[in-house]
Amino acid sequence: MVGTVLSGSAAPLFAQAADPLAAQPAPAQPPSAQPATPLAASPAPVQGTIRSIAVRGNQRLESETVRAYASLAPGQSYTTETLDQALKDLYATQLFADVTIAGGETGNLVITVRENPVINRIILEGNKRLKEDKIRPEIKLAARQIFTRSAARSDVDRILELYRRQGRFAARVEPKIVQLDQNRVDVVFEIHEGELAKVRAINIIGNKEFADGRLRKEMYTRQAGGPLGFLKSNDTYDPDRLAADQQKLRAFYLTQGYADFRVVQALAELTPDRRDFVITYVVEEGPRYKFGTVEAKSALSDLSPERIK
Repeated sequence: MVGTVLSGSAAPLFAQAADPLAAQPAPAQPPSAQPATPLAASPAPVQGTIRSIAVRGNQRLESETVRAYASLAPGQSYTTETLDQALKDLYATQLFADVTIAGGETGNLVITVRENPVINRIILEGNKRLKEDKIRPEIKLAARQIFTRSAARSDVDRILELYRRQGRFAARVEPKIVQLDQNRVDVVFEIHEGELAKVRAINIIGNKEFADGRLRKEMYTRQAGGPLGFLKSNDTYDPDRLAADQQKLRAFYLTQGYADFRVVQALAELTPDRRDFVITYVVEEGPRYKFGTVEAKSALSDLSPERIK
């Protein structure tokens, strides 16, 4: 199955021919001669009255429908801006992959369109960790709909978000189309799931009383690697687990008398290869509180302060 990668760009409204004189060198001037100052030539604006409108390249749509979308009609005055707006209006329908308008110099306009294809079916390939019944509800493209590149990109983003929720930040989705007859296409989403994102390192900034290693022992999350790394199940990136780790840090410091402890900032940064995360906590320990003198008072004759202590 040969796929065509989604790409392309709109053609310019009017192509300007190169000036054959522009590349010719100017004749040498005598030392005493004053060089002539060239006049900048500006193209004349296109304007006039529409004499006729021909539509080419349309297959499913009637020519009158294309002219209606362009808001152009014979007898109507037009300028360059008018034709530019017609081009934008045609693209805004999302029915066309390419549109050009020619003939602006004579008034005999020719609108050439390339219609977006109709989707025959949606195919998922390479998904093993997420089954189709989890992915397909996120795909908005469907059979018998008009295919557009923007809709395909939106579906790719939604599929990637599903994998991010599973901790697979290295996942890639490549949309491809398979051309069929009658301007139909099969849309293929090639999915490369990638591995679960691990926690490569946990850095702590601002701690003075306790070492990083001591604080890491209080966390649910563990750093990946080490001699028994293959036995770990809590070294994958999980945003919910990071929130719980912040609470664990605070509970630990409270038991040590640091009532003002707080996590100023918690950052989870994806490594350039998109395989792992580096987590950084910025903390403020604050002062350590201790009990001072303990006193006891009693108004009961049979319960002395010393006994209370």
